[in-house]
Amino acid sequence: MRALRLGMVGGGSGAFIGNVHRMAARLDGQFELVAGALSSDPGRSRQSGEDLGLPRIYADFTEMARAEAARPDGIEVVAIVTPNHMHAAPARAFLEQGIHVICDKPLTATQEEARDLAAACAASSARFFLTHTYSGYAMIRQARAMVAEGAIGTIRVVQVEYAQDWLTTDASSKQADWRTDPARSGAGAVGDIGTHAWHLATFVTGLEVEALSAELSSFVPGRRVDDNVQAMLRFAGGARGSLWASQVAPGNDNTIRLRVFGDKGGLDWTQDAPGQLVFTRFGQPRQILMQNGAGAMDAARHVSRVPAGHPEGYIEAFANIYAEAARAIRGEASTCPGIADGLGGMAFIDACLRSSQQNGAWVAP
Repeated sequence: MRALRLGMVGGGSGAFIGNVHRMAARLDGQFELVAGALSSDPGRSRQSGEDLGLPRIYADFTEMARAEAARPDGIEVVAIVTPNHMHAAPARAFLEQGIHVICDKPLTATQEEARDLAAACAASSARFFLTHTYSGYAMIRQARAMVAEGAIGTIRVVQVEYAQDWLTTDASSKQADWRTDPARSGAGAVGDIGTHAWHLATFVTGLEVEALSAELSSFVPGRRVDDNVQAMLRFAGGARGSLWASQVAPGNDNTIRLRVFGDKGGLDWTQDAPGQLVFTRFGQPRQILMQNGAGAMDAARHVSRVPAGHPEGYIEAFANIYAEAARAIRGEASTCPGIADGLGGMAFIDACLRSSQQNGAWVAP
């Protein structure tokens, strides 16, 4: 099947996430990167594009959207890999030209931008996808399927955490500079990694958060955004949960864990061992389910690429998001996160901020 023609906004020299997107897009041969506006600095954009061997390089995304839409061989999809405050404008520009959008999370920097972007999605013939990477892991898909099938019964408790340590001190780097700038990030840890934790919990359980009580902290003196969030969650149907997201937790490079407990059993997954899912039926020994070993189940096997005993990880999970976006664009069934997930994430951020400002008051997202 012909590869979809892909463009990219952002992701130039020195950008971490741009290269991750490019690797994910290449992995299954579903996309071919042919154009880009890779930096707000025209010179850097040109040099970055030349380094990547792009056929077409643009000085800005507005020019790129117009020019590519006018070409018979123009891009069909664009990846938006800019800082948060620069998600909405380029996404809207390409949607208006009928070009599909794959956007990094969170959706935008503000609720107002999110609502405007949702309206642009509704008015466009193009599709919008959000790269909630961790929902692409095979055993997260297996956990979701098992919950839906009733393997653990009625859900009672959901525990999710995402811990990092790279902002434990007042670090200075390109990544730290924009992520700790409220004008560019919109929020700190709650938006950067808290939205990932929130999405994992809701994606696997299928439950909506009805109310939450949150405390956001900024432990590093002078930091203008939160670097730690702790939230209690009330789910529709009576389940309860908690969420912890921190970027000041020494010993945690990128630790993600999700535990879901029902009246018949429990599930436990961690990114430290992403190819395994611990499943326990109440009163019985724990089982370690393997992603691609003997007896691997369909939900995991469907998004696995290698034989038993060969580990898959972050890039493969990211590539699953891209592969599902490609399937959706071609009219096939897909569970790729989209605009609704983005709006939910923004509502989560807003609710955490409001609750924390009211000393942990319970609020609805």
